[in-house]
Amino acid sequence: MPDRPHRPDRSDDPHRATARDLLALVGGPGNVTSAAHCMTRLRLALTDRAAVRDAEVRAHPAVLGVVEDGDTYQIVLGPGRAARVTRAFEDLRAQAPAPGPAVLTADALAARGTALRAERKRRNATPGKLLLRRIAAVFVPLIPALIGCGIIAGLNGLLVNAGLLPWLTPVLGALASGFMALLAVFVGINTAQEFGGTPVIGGAAAAVVVFPGVTAISAFGHPLAPGQGGVLGALGAALLATAIEKWCRRWVPETVDVIVTPTLTLLLTGLVTVYGLMYAAGEAARAIGLGANWLLVHTGVLAGLVLGGLFLPLVMLGLHQALIPLHTTLIEQQGYTVLLPVLAMAGAGQVGAAVAVFVRLRGNRTIRATIRSALPAGLVGVGEPLIYGVSLPLGRPFVTACAGGAAGGAFVGLFSMLGTQVGSTAIGPSGWALFPLVQGDRGFAAAVAVYGGGLLVGYVAGFLVTYFFGFTRQALVELNAEQDTRPDTDPGSDPHTDGPDAQREPAPA
Repeated sequence: MPDRPHRPDRSDDPHRATARDLLALVGGPGNVTSAAHCMTRLRLALTDRAAVRDAEVRAHPAVLGVVEDGDTYQIVLGPGRAARVTRAFEDLRAQAPAPGPAVLTADALAARGTALRAERKRRNATPGKLLLRRIAAVFVPLIPALIGCGIIAGLNGLLVNAGLLPWLTPVLGALASGFMALLAVFVGINTAQEFGGTPVIGGAAAAVVVFPGVTAISAFGHPLAPGQGGVLGALGAALLATAIEKWCRRWVPETVDVIVTPTLTLLLTGLVTVYGLMYAAGEAARAIGLGANWLLVHTGVLAGLVLGGLFLPLVMLGLHQALIPLHTTLIEQQGYTVLLPVLAMAGAGQVGAAVAVFVRLRGNRTIRATIRSALPAGLVGVGEPLIYGVSLPLGRPFVTACAGGAAGGAFVGLFSMLGTQVGSTAIGPSGWALFPLVQGDRGFAAAVAVYGGGLLVGYVAGFLVTYFFGFTRQALVELNAEQDTRPDTDPGSDPHTDGPDAQREPAPA
């Protein structure tokens, strides 16, 4: 007997209501082994993938899209909402009674779910991809603080340049810089937690990287400087500490474990860090900064073309978060990352392509309805709804969206070659949401002008390439042949609100 249609929760708290709805739709508390969130997604590890009611999850009014990345079922909710829904989701899981054996209702269902998980593991669980995802997981929880500090730093810079509120600017400077000064400690804590160590030991091992007293230490004939190696040094120190801690746990007797293990872990890790890791990571970080700047200054058009054109496939694969350590290193060194504004052009190409699809498919109400609902999120840098709801299912428009991103990236790269560098003081947002974080070597106004121009080029290029090359003649005929079967003679009715048309899936190309 088929499941009854799920009725959305109507409680006062909309985020808790959304969490309750989604918990039921993904198979209940017993089917969820872990829940976390990034900027835009609720990320779930599930016991049985087949127990998820996909169509109803996608049709939920709070859901912008669904992504499957390895063993993770990711529900796109948008910035801000993802964190709040995740907290409510975890509260509801904690309050739920222990699951019984009835979570898997049939042997066939369990076998199908096991087969699906095994296939995804076979295709996605390569050592390289798993390592990149785990490193990205170290930095994702830090993004909200990076955004907040970046915006405060930008506001402080504007006030200082304008000579306004001199009594307030020191406070804003302290608020913006305090977190960044101790960023290595937070990276150490998250690294140990992600890789199976004790978080506080990971933080303590990484703390030496930012300790002012390291100036009295020399490595390879050079005195160390506080912060040398930055997040790369902190990441390496915490990884080493976690490995040493696990080694100690295997042979240290339980009676003295609480004394011997942390002491030995911090001692060995500290010696390696101050006499090797800090210097090596500092050189690596310097190379990253010099390389990024050289790339854009000397090959800006080509670099922007490649980076802007390839970023959407990275987002599709979920590998874009592996770039977070690079962005963070550049922000530590220069105050902003020159890579993010170039990569953000991919979203502009996606938006332009979606508008072209909307114009070309006048006869397809379902795809146009999807674009109407997903386009606002795309404008502020949340690209998954347009990727998975529009361009990727249609095929060619995904490629033409990449072409639009390449054009926007080339525009920003061109200005880097001409001497106007554009960067972002934090990571996370893109699209219009990146404007408050934009900064550059020629000041805020010049950086905003170049970034805005790049977005415009990306929009226009994505639209034109998709309009003229995004569909074959046969595909246009087939996609525009979709007929509205409702007994409705009003051509101006709104597909968002009128009948089931708004809930139908986009037609395949």
